[in-house]
Amino acid sequence: MDEKLAIDGGPKAKTTPNFPMFPGGMEIGEEEKKQVLEVLDRKYLFRYYGPENFPSKVKEFETKFKEKIGAKYALATSSCTGALLCALVACGVGPGDEVIVPGYTFFATAAVVVGAKAIPVISEVDETLTIDPEDVERKITKSTKAVIVVHMRGVPADMDKLLDIAKRYNLKVIEDVAQAAGGTYKSRYLGTFGDCGCFSFQFHKIITAGEGGMVVTNDPRLYDRCMGYHDTAACWRPDRFADERYPGELFCGSNFRMSELAGAVLLAQIDKLDNLLEKMRKNQKRIIEGIKDNKKIKLRPVNDPNGDTGVCLMFYLDDKNRVPYFVEALRAEGVDATGAYNSGIPDWHIYAHWKHLLEKKTPTQEGCPWTCPYHKGQDVKYSADMNPKTLDYLSRAVHINIPPQMTLEDCDMIAKAINKVASILD
Repeated sequence: MDEKLAIDGGPKAKTTPNFPMFPGGMEIGEEEKKQVLEVLDRKYLFRYYGPENFPSKVKEFETKFKEKIGAKYALATSSCTGALLCALVACGVGPGDEVIVPGYTFFATAAVVVGAKAIPVISEVDETLTIDPEDVERKITKSTKAVIVVHMRGVPADMDKLLDIAKRYNLKVIEDVAQAAGGTYKSRYLGTFGDCGCFSFQFHKIITAGEGGMVVTNDPRLYDRCMGYHDTAACWRPDRFADERYPGELFCGSNFRMSELAGAVLLAQIDKLDNLLEKMRKNQKRIIEGIKDNKKIKLRPVNDPNGDTGVCLMFYLDDKNRVPYFVEALRAEGVDATGAYNSGIPDWHIYAHWKHLLEKKTPTQEGCPWTCPYHKGQDVKYSADMNPKTLDYLSRAVHINIPPQMTLEDCDMIAKAINKVASILD
């Protein structure tokens, strides 16, 4: 006889506490303190100069990061949003252009396209919950300049298909690796496939300084242009006040510089990346091993399972109407589970809730970029139901975070809870 569910008064499958999902944040300790105190003792808070000359922590972090993932150039920024905007500008995205983004990503991925004065075009995701290459190709127009590929919830997108499409249509590719730092695709680090790769170090991310970002590229011109846009005062140039060395080097930019304090924290955090990934992957595999024979759920497929960062477990039910009860029952069992999509609960990771984008809200009344005269294509239209495949997948998906601090006992109890709740499905 099946064990009585906790939601019906039975014993919990998981009796241990749940850890918050701040992978690197929960590991902040003496290493970060040492780096930060060194910055404070030196009074060297700005990467370019201070009362005395010292090596920049930000520069040191950039060097370690690019060497880690195998990129030629790395630029630390104040956020991943800033990194994405620098990348778009560096790639020449601007008025009249369209940029394809997935319908499942944090809203910043789409909003930053508007910040670059271009128009976001929202694509479906496929069953991996990363951008659907087939829909990307369907949505390419003469105005399409770039595609932002998001390695969503820690797993790699299908880079082979996406790069083939980009090559055939002469599109720029920007990778949003905010949720997948350290992830790989066919043994190559994510972020190194496109023209630029962008990373986040916000507190929810795998390694963190509370806030922060990074742009990587192998193109020296793109690196120069990212540098210029992220630092409008051009402190980075060999001769700060010299004429431009080539057309397009100098232009009015913004300020997305990373502080030395953030750089110091990240110098310590990057040394913890491999260990965090190892633990999350081990935990994820342990849970999967415990539920692999369960025929009543379907695991989210992954384009390259070895490249999955292991930040979460996602699986599908066959009926979206079962998800709310399934999640409630898992929570009663002691598992911190959520449904990926509920039309009544706002979530800025799902395009249907991007109300200010769907309604083309702008800070001024002119309505640019949608009313931009440089845009020669058809009017880009949005609606909450424009990507039904995306909403179908997400509405049937159950999501469970996998903090690296979990034990194997925790994992076994999570697997037991999933099997226990799934046993009620007919």
